[in-house]
Amino acid sequence: MAARADNVSRVDHDGVTLVEGATHDVRFAFTERTGGVSEDAYSSLNLGSHVGDDPFAVQENRRRALEAMGAAECDHNLLVPNQVHGDHVVTVTSNGAEDLENIREQIAEGCDAIVCTVREVPVMLCFADCVPVVLVASGGFAVVHSGWKGTITRISAKACQALCEAAGCKPDDISAYIGPHILGDEYEVSQELIDRFATEFACIDATASRMLDLSAAIHEALMDAGVEASCIVDTKLSTVRQNDRFYSYRNEGGTCGRHAAIGVML
Repeated sequence: MAARADNVSRVDHDGVTLVEGATHDVRFAFTERTGGVSEDAYSSLNLGSHVGDDPFAVQENRRRALEAMGAAECDHNLLVPNQVHGDHVVTVTSNGAEDLENIREQIAEGCDAIVCTVREVPVMLCFADCVPVVLVASGGFAVVHSGWKGTITRISAKACQALCEAAGCKPDDISAYIGPHILGDEYEVSQELIDRFATEFACIDATASRMLDLSAAIHEALMDAGVEASCIVDTKLSTVRQNDRFYSYRNEGGTCGRHAAIGVML
C-alpha cells in the first residue's frame, strides 16, 4: 500500500514558479504563468502551442519549464498530446527514438492521458480551467487532462488502471495529485449537465445548485478505482480566483495561454 501522499510545494526556479513534488522516482509539477517569454494575452510562460502564440516563444517556455524541473537534458523526448476532451489513454513503455516517434503519431491523433514507465521522457499536458491530474507509483506515472467530458467518463480511473497494468502495481500503490482548476463554487453549468453528473457520481447533488465540483467527482472516481483517500492530494488552487498565477479560459474570455502538468522519471 502506498504511503500517505506528501503535499506539493511552491518553488521558484530563477523566475519559473512550479507547484511541484517528487515521490518514488518521479518528479512532477504544475506550472504557473510567470517566468516565460510570451507576451500580451499569453504572458508569460504559455506552454500551449494551439492558442495563437508565437511558436518560438512556446518552445522556449517549454525548455524553461523542463529546466526548472531538472529535465532539460531530455527535452528532445518531450511528449505533448493533442488534447481532444476524450478519455483515450496512451501508454509509453520505451524511450527508443523510433518508439517515441510512433507514440507522437498516436498522440497527435488525440489523447487526454499519457502513462509512462520509462526514464527521461517528459510528459506535458496543458490547461486553462480543466483539471490536471498526476498519478504516481513506483515505476511509472500518468498525466491526465480531465475537463467535464473526461471527468464524467472517469478518465482518471482509466489512467489509474493503465498505470497499474504498465507498472505492475495496484491502485492502492498510487498517489494522485489534483492541480489548479476552476473550482466547484466557480463553475456553473446547465441543469442538464449537473443532472448527468448526479446520475454518475454520488457526491454530486443536482438539487442543491448548478455548480459543478469536478475535483469531487475525480476523487470519487479514483476511490472507486481503488486509490486510497489519504493518497489523493488536491492543491485546491483556483484558476479563476488566482488568475495572476494561472490561465483561465473562462475568466479571460477565451484568449489566454496554457499552464501545464508535467511528469518525468529521471
